[in-house]
Amino acid sequence: MGTIRLTAAQAMVRFLIVQRNEEGAPLIPGVWAIFGHGNVAGLGEALAEAGDALPTWRGHNEQSMAHAAIAYAKATNRRQAMAVTTSIGPGATNMVTACAVAHVNRLPLLLVPGDVFATRQPDPVLQQIEDFDDGTVSVNDCFRPVARYFDRIGRAEHLLSALPRAMRVLTDPADCGPVVLAFPQDVQTEAYDWPESFFAERIWQRRRPHPDPREIDRAAEMIRAAKTPMIVAGGGVLYSGAMDALKRFADAHNIVVTETHAGRSALPWSDPLNFGAPGVCGSAAANAVAEKADLVIGVGTRFQDFTTGSWAVFKNPERRLLAINVCSYDGIKHGAVPLIADAKVALEALDAALGQHKATLPDPAIREDWFKEVDRATAAPHGNALPTDAQVIGAAQRGLDENAVLLCASGGLPGELQKLWKASKPNGYHMEYGYSCMGYEIAGAIGAKMAMPDREICVMVGDGSYMMMNSELATSVMIGQKIIVILLDNRGFGCINRLQMACGGKSFNNLLDTARHVVPSNIDFAAHAAAMGAIAEKVDSISELEEALGRARASDRSHVIVIDTDPLPSTEAGGAWWEVAVPEVSNRAEVRKARDDYEAHLAARKAIN
Repeated sequence: MGTIRLTAAQAMVRFLIVQRNEEGAPLIPGVWAIFGHGNVAGLGEALAEAGDALPTWRGHNEQSMAHAAIAYAKATNRRQAMAVTTSIGPGATNMVTACAVAHVNRLPLLLVPGDVFATRQPDPVLQQIEDFDDGTVSVNDCFRPVARYFDRIGRAEHLLSALPRAMRVLTDPADCGPVVLAFPQDVQTEAYDWPESFFAERIWQRRRPHPDPREIDRAAEMIRAAKTPMIVAGGGVLYSGAMDALKRFADAHNIVVTETHAGRSALPWSDPLNFGAPGVCGSAAANAVAEKADLVIGVGTRFQDFTTGSWAVFKNPERRLLAINVCSYDGIKHGAVPLIADAKVALEALDAALGQHKATLPDPAIREDWFKEVDRATAAPHGNALPTDAQVIGAAQRGLDENAVLLCASGGLPGELQKLWKASKPNGYHMEYGYSCMGYEIAGAIGAKMAMPDREICVMVGDGSYMMMNSELATSVMIGQKIIVILLDNRGFGCINRLQMACGGKSFNNLLDTARHVVPSNIDFAAHAAAMGAIAEKVDSISELEEALGRARASDRSHVIVIDTDPLPSTEAGGAWWEVAVPEVSNRAEVRKARDDYEAHLAARKAIN
């Protein structure tokens, strides 16, 4: 067996170049990088040498680069993942939040932060954190609780085992998540005689675990016995490519489908069996079905509290849970009966096992009435009052075609969008709501656009989230990845302000006008976006927004549309209780009343669980 002499950094790059997915595409199609003293001489030189074989993209912030990589993986339904490299110190710790985003959302991400010298001879180097009790610790140990796999490359030959392990995690449907390979700067530059076989092309097949026949029999028995079953479709449906299988299963057996944030677009909104989203920000139709359901069939969902209304939305005391999930950890939550398998394979096996069995569908008028409410909430307003988030959503729905992708993250918009957005095609609804990370939006849109170059990517972002992380708007212009941004200026954190008031509190420190200040905030967002190279304009009405969307679709580069909105209203129709703890003691009568309501909801939930 021959060998080739390369530095550890060169070996890592060469290894990544030859990894392929089952479609033959690069498993790692590119690297995001901000260089510093911990990676510029080692990985920087190796990436420069690789050129277009492993393209390197430069961002403006380490966290947002990782957000772009995460969104790329989500938009490809986990078929590909990007790498991100930074220096040691703040460059590395800036990525910890993004690593948590990937972990919670079960998305593949390869992080390669530089690390301090393995030899320890120059210690302490610039940016080094010294643990007084543990000489093996560096700042990269902060990644341990938010990484699915963590390794420190203390010797060049560690890559021989670490890199295949990393690829396993990135491609494993059950363990999928972020990988962190802490790479000391001296080790990056050390040479080693690598076996040539290490750089042979490798195909990573998408594993589809088949169910245990006993679990199929048990699941089929539960479905036959159920009078009012429902399906909760999660992100696992999309990642498995199980959209058609889900539709065939639901149609064959008359079972209503509801969708989580991650599962939205598993079925077109127009499908008569798609009753919308369940839970806190759910549709009235989905929650009406959930209230009576005696069997809840989760498919690729982890049953997050927004989906379940903090486990109060399923009110039938006879309710049982069946969890179809590739991950056994998620398959047994809250006493669920597990069916551990790939979503597509499991649905096909269940379909066969059920034969001609059909459940009784709820009154279709429930669904029809809900979409009438959606149309009312999203209709253009009369007069010159500040528009609501729902009215902006309606304008975007009318102004974009069915092939467009709506992308959003934290704040009040996800709640409104989950209720109101009509997704027509798979992956047309891209929401980061697992970690609910403000600042994901613009960087995420770049990643989504890179993954889906033929689809228009429309970002909805509030002024609060925009102010947290907007620098990658300049990156989108620089690298030619056009996105459309609708920036809703409600002068602060409107969502949390509403929650604060709903819990009996007074408006405090959320809206800019009521926060402590000397000079009132008055940011010209259109000028700011234009300064970063985007086409930017401010509109004064919903009709002007719709006209501006036409211009944005015709633009040759990123286009930002700013509109002032009302921070107080939200769509009253639909929705369910969400458990947010309210103080037991307060001088405010409003808080005491909110506490009474909170305890009443707790008692009601206890009665059904």
